[in-house]
Amino acid sequence: MSNSVKSEEILSVALSKGRLQDATLELLGRAGVELDPSEAGSRKLIFRDRSGCFQFFMLKPVDVPTYVEYGVADLGVAGWDVLLESEADVHQPLDLGIGRCIMAVAGPRSTARKNYRELSAVRIATKYPRTTTDHFTSQGIPVEIITLSGSVELAPRLGLSERIVDLVATGRTLADNGLEVIEPICDVSARLIVNRASYQVKRQAVSRLIRRLADSLHR
Repeated sequence: MSNSVKSEEILSVALSKGRLQDATLELLGRAGVELDPSEAGSRKLIFRDRSGCFQFFMLKPVDVPTYVEYGVADLGVAGWDVLLESEADVHQPLDLGIGRCIMAVAGPRSTARKNYRELSAVRIATKYPRTTTDHFTSQGIPVEIITLSGSVELAPRLGLSERIVDLVATGRTLADNGLEVIEPICDVSARLIVNRASYQVKRQAVSRLIRRLADSLHR
C-alpha cells in the first residue's frame, strides 16, 4: 500500500464471486482501478489495487449485501436478484448494467400453459423464496415454496416441484432440461451498493468512485 494513502481514505469493496466476477473486474479496470491480475485472478479472498486506495473482498453473492449493510465493506457489487431477496438497508446509487438476465417462472413444456388452478398442487422450487412468495402472493395464488441452493432445473424433472423460479440468460439450460419460461418476474443486473454511514463519512472517495464507474459505462 502506498504510504501516501491514509487509512480513512481507503475504500473496502465487496465483490461477488461467480457469474459477475469477470465483468466486475473488467468494469473496474475501465474505471481506472488498477488490479494486479495475479491477485485478482487468484484464490485470494482479500487483495488491494496497485494504488492502495481500494481493498477488495471476494464473497459469495448472497453475502455481499450483509457485509455492506453492516459496514465491513464500504461498497459492494451485487445482483438485483440478491438485493431483492436480502432486503438489505443499503444505498444503491448505480445500475452497473452487467450480468443482465431475467428472473422468471419456468416449468415443463407439457404443463407450462396450464393455469395454476388446474394443477393439483403448486410447488415452486427456487433459490429466491422471499421474492417468489411476494410474486405469487401479489397475484393471490397459493403456492408451496421449496428452497434449494442450486440445480433448481432438476426439481420438476425429479418430481420435487411443478415449477421453478430462477435466473434466465439465454434459456439454454431450461431447454436442455425440458423447461420453458412461463412468465418473467423482473429484469436483473448488477448494482453498486454503498453502506449508508460510509456514504456520509467517506463521501468524497465514494462519490469519486461512483463517477468513475458511471463514466466507464459509456466507454
